[in-house]
Amino acid sequence: MPSMQFRIFRPMLPALILATLLTCAVGAPDAVAQWQPTKDVQFVIMAGKGGGADKAVRRMVKIIAESKLAAVPFKPINITGGSGANAMLHLKKRAGDNHLILFTLNSFYTTPLRRPELKLDISRFAPIGRMAEDTFILWVHSSRTDIKSFDDFIRAARAAGSKWIMAGTGSGSEDNLLTDFLNATYGLKMTYKPFKGGGRVAKELVAQGCHSTVNNPSEQLKYFQAGTTKPLAAFTPSRLKQFLRIPTLRETGMEFHYYMQRSVVGAPGMSAAAQLYYQQLFKRVFDSKEWQAYRSKNSLRGEFISGPKLQSYWLRQRQKHARWLMAIPLMGAAAFN
Repeated sequence: MPSMQFRIFRPMLPALILATLLTCAVGAPDAVAQWQPTKDVQFVIMAGKGGGADKAVRRMVKIIAESKLAAVPFKPINITGGSGANAMLHLKKRAGDNHLILFTLNSFYTTPLRRPELKLDISRFAPIGRMAEDTFILWVHSSRTDIKSFDDFIRAARAAGSKWIMAGTGSGSEDNLLTDFLNATYGLKMTYKPFKGGGRVAKELVAQGCHSTVNNPSEQLKYFQAGTTKPLAAFTPSRLKQFLRIPTLRETGMEFHYYMQRSVVGAPGMSAAAQLYYQQLFKRVFDSKEWQAYRSKNSLRGEFISGPKLQSYWLRQRQKHARWLMAIPLMGAAAFN
């Protein structure tokens, strides 16, 4: 990986004070947002159709519509390109727009770090709510009868060298980071091949256009259930309830886990009243039976957080990703300790 310079921003104090006030309002039982959307709300997905983010947004939109939680439609829109850069720039260009929200991946951290020339300061985005932390699993095609375990995977990938293709969502993304981690830690030379969206990545594995992926469970679930693909290891501290037969990376002797943030954020400059409205709305979505069932089915974890707590979470994750991006090529697993 070529050397890169990273720009670390500090959140402005007024923004943190505002976020604190908003969180207090969300927690107050009698708090009612005075602001209401007056036109369709554009719900941007910073990845292609069929991936984990896309599936989650469309489920939330369905919950909002069917439960009549909002008076206006929420319209999903996929803005791909630049590992999330195009989607984030779309919100930046429309600063102050109260009818524009975004659903994030971890490229919310990595893309601004890798491309400081974009001047994307995540602390300026409105912290609405973290809906989940998504999980990662290492997958191969079921036709690989020679690969029954993680150790088998390592042996096969090591023997193939650069001819082994790991498909993932975007360049410099979380999938790319995990590929770099595996290469550096286990002495592999896998070639990373980026695509627009986890759904397309999953289909590449099904079509055997690649040798492996680190798809989220929701992206591979139907192919797994059909017996077309098979999971080898979960990047989680403990086994996933839906995949109890699949060991964690920790069980293979590597103390490592990694999650994908799934958060709703507003455009920079969103009004305080609009932030309060969306925070209350997505807390109701989070608490709904439908969303909790979706979380369980797709191995999602994590509680709902918003306001300053969510913003602090972003800044901690940004610091970790900055360290990882710089250190992985040289240090492998040690970079994550």
